[in-house]
Amino acid sequence: MTILVTGATGQIGSELVPFLRQKYGNDRVVITIKPGSTIAADLSRADRAVLLDATDRAALENVVEKYKIDTIYHLVGILSARGEQQPDLAWNTNMVSLKNILDIAVGQKVKKVFWPSSIAAFGSTTPRKKTSQRTIMEPSTMYGVTKVAGELLCQYYHNKFGLDVRSVRFPGIISYKTEPGGGTTDYAVDMFYQALLNKKYTCFVNADTMLPMMYMDDAIRAIDLLMEAPSDRLSVRTSYNLTALHFTAAELAIEIQKHIHDFKCDYNPDYRQQIADSWPQSIDDSVARRDWDWQPSYDLPRMTNEMIIRLREKLANPPNSKSNSNKLNMLPG
Repeated sequence: MTILVTGATGQIGSELVPFLRQKYGNDRVVITIKPGSTIAADLSRADRAVLLDATDRAALENVVEKYKIDTIYHLVGILSARGEQQPDLAWNTNMVSLKNILDIAVGQKVKKVFWPSSIAAFGSTTPRKKTSQRTIMEPSTMYGVTKVAGELLCQYYHNKFGLDVRSVRFPGIISYKTEPGGGTTDYAVDMFYQALLNKKYTCFVNADTMLPMMYMDDAIRAIDLLMEAPSDRLSVRTSYNLTALHFTAAELAIEIQKHIHDFKCDYNPDYRQQIADSWPQSIDDSVARRDWDWQPSYDLPRMTNEMIIRLREKLANPPNSKSNSNKLNMLPG
């Protein structure tokens, strides 16, 4: 097996790449990094790290051919908040890159493709509690539009060409390795950072805003479970509902205060509140549990404890910016 991971330095890629390298070996995992990104110069000379823009089909195809790629994890994407500020960029980045990957996978006979969808694929007309696998999908953001279109495109390539594309609709993902990156659910990650750094935080969604969330370790394990599942067990070829826990912004603040007693949180909703209000409060992921044995491991107290321990270590010992090898192995962030 030789794996290609696009968008390798993003939130998911930063932790998926080390996982894949540990599982399959460093020489089995090729990563792509967008030219001009803050980490690109440091990783451009690293083995099996390729600078390219995923909207450049020829460059992508050259990488797949050169390294004889048979499995692709396509993680490139513009997230919800940034996508509203730059909708044309979001459409072009998210959709052109995905179609490039699917076309190349068919042409090069790639065995499996993973692509992440999101709860952003839902909208204000979607039932907000225990949102079912098949339901109304009328998103209000460009990010969400690209996710719905991407899901249908993946299903089309499976039905039309037999391409084994697998996907999950991720909830908000919480991770200590990467800083907030332009998503509406990133308030949760930002709250942890600000609690430790400043003991106070002004949240950009209301206190009673409830959204589905997931700790990164569960997200990586879900990807691995799905990709390891026998193809004949999979009944969904758009994207599987996935969740682990759900909480309000105030509930997260209270949980953090159990560890940082003088932490204060207030609330000043901005344009992201409207986005959050269009998304589900809780998700029914029973189909994923049935088809590929999904079960989350982290609840709110365990996740909060882990985040605070890991973030304290990270903030006390920042990565050595002069070490390219450390950056490549950690894919930090």
